[in-house]
Amino acid sequence: MNPVRRFGKPSLRRPRAVLAFEGWNDACDAASGALRHLLEHRDVRHPFAIIESEEFFDFQEHRPSVSVQNGAVQAMTWPETRFYAIERPDRDHDLVIVVGDEPTFRWKTFARTVTAVLADSGVESATMLGAYIGSVTHSRPVPLSAVATDPSFLEATTLPPTDYEGPTGIIAVLGEACKEAGIPATSIWAATPHYLAANPNPMAMRALLSKAGEVVGFDGDSEELRNLEAEFIVQVDEAVAESDDLAEYVREVAENGREMDPGRTGDLVDEIERFLKDV
Repeated sequence: MNPVRRFGKPSLRRPRAVLAFEGWNDACDAASGALRHLLEHRDVRHPFAIIESEEFFDFQEHRPSVSVQNGAVQAMTWPETRFYAIERPDRDHDLVIVVGDEPTFRWKTFARTVTAVLADSGVESATMLGAYIGSVTHSRPVPLSAVATDPSFLEATTLPPTDYEGPTGIIAVLGEACKEAGIPATSIWAATPHYLAANPNPMAMRALLSKAGEVVGFDGDSEELRNLEAEFIVQVDEAVAESDDLAEYVREVAENGREMDPGRTGDLVDEIERFLKDV
C-alpha cells in the first residue's frame, strides 16, 4: 500500500523545500519548532500530503493521541510526516515545508518516500534543519554549521562545514536519498547548551530559521520570535543567577568551551528546568 496520502497537488513554481524532524536530530525542539513557527506565522494549516505512519513507527514509542470531550472521541492524532505548500507570487520560487517525527523503522524506504513527494512536487533543492547539544552558552550567538551532499552546496550557507563520524539520524539518511533523487541537499545545524537540554530554545529556533531564510530565500525572522528569544534569555539569566554552580559552569563554558561533567549534568539540568517552569 502506498503510504503517501494526498489531499491535493498545488501548482508550485520552482519550489524549494525546508524540512525538520522531531527526535534525535532536534535538540530543544529547535528545528521542528522553527518550522512550526513559520507555518503558524504564515497561517498555513493544511498539508497537501502526508506520509501515513503505519509502516514506519512503533506506536508504543510514538503513541497516537486522542481528544475526548463529554465522553465522545473528537479526534485521533498520529505521528505523521506532513507536506505544506507556501505560494509566493512576489518571488520566483515557492516553498514546500516538511515536518514530522523521526521514524522507527525502514529509514531508507521512508527517506525515499519523502524525496519522491518532493520530486513529484518539482522541488529544486532541500534544506534540512537540525540541532544538537553542544558545549555552548546562551550568552553568545547560536553557533551554526552545515553539511551538504556536495561541498559546492555549502557556499550558499556561508557556514563552516562539519567534521563528524558516528551515529546519525534521519536527516543524514534523507540527504543521501535526495542525492540519489538528484535533489541538491544541505543541512543546517544549531548547537544548544547542555544545561537547557530539557527546554524549547527560541534562540536556536530563530538562528536556524533566519539562516534557512537566507539560504532558501524567505523572511525567516519575526517580531514574535524575537520577543520569545528576548524573554527566554531574561528567564535563563535569572535562573543562572539563582545557582552558584550553574553560574560557574556557564562562565567556564563561555571562557574555555569546557565539556560538562556527566556527574553534574542531571542536577544542573533539573535545577534550571524547575526554575523555568516556575516563571
